[in-house]
Amino acid sequence: MMKYQKSLLTSASCFLLAILCLVLWGYQKDRGLAERIAPDILRFHILANSNSARDQQIKTDTKSFILKTLQSCPALSKEELSSYIISHRETLENQTNAYLAQKGCSYQAVIRVTKAYFPTKAYGDLVLPCGTYDTVQVQLGQARGRNWWCVLYPRLCYVDATHSILPESSRQELKLLLSDEDYTKLLDDPARIHIRLKLLQFFDHTP
Repeated sequence: MMKYQKSLLTSASCFLLAILCLVLWGYQKDRGLAERIAPDILRFHILANSNSARDQQIKTDTKSFILKTLQSCPALSKEELSSYIISHRETLENQTNAYLAQKGCSYQAVIRVTKAYFPTKAYGDLVLPCGTYDTVQVQLGQARGRNWWCVLYPRLCYVDATHSILPESSRQELKLLLSDEDYTKLLDDPARIHIRLKLLQFFDHTP
C-alpha cells in the first residue's frame, strides 16, 4: 500500500511539474509577443479610490465618461491619440473632476500617459498577452481600489461588455497594425481561453 501511494504521489508530482513547465513556456512566449505588439497599442487603466461599492460604481461611471469624451478625438494613430491626451490633459482632468463633483465626490482624478504592466486579457477569442504597455492611466482619489483596463488604441474599449465577440471593425484595425503572424498568435480557441487565463493568473500581476 505504501509503495502504491509513493508511486501515485510521484506520478502526480511529475504531472504537476509538466503542467508548470508548459505554463512557464507559454508565459515566456506571451511576454515575447507582448514586447513586439506593445509599440502599436495604447492601453487604458483606471484605478478606483477604494473598494467600497460607491467608489467602484464611480470608477465604472467615470470610465464611461472619459471614453465617451475621447471618442470625439480625431486621432488616427496611437501616436496622435497619445499626443492629443498629453496636450489636452489639463482639459480632460478638469472635465473629469467636474463630472466627479456632480456625482458628489470629494476626490479628484489625475490623468497621465505612462507605462504599466497588464495581465493577460481575453476579448472574445482574441487574447492580449501580459506585458508592459504605453497606458493612459486615470487615478481616482487615493487610487487604492480595484482597477479596470482595456485597449484605447485600437479602440477595443468601446466593445459592448455583454458581447463576447469583437466587432469586425476592431479586429481589422488591430490586424492592420500587426504582422499576420503576431495577429494570428493573438487568436485562441474560445474553449481553451478560460483554462489558459486561470493558469496564467499565477504569474500575472495586476497593475
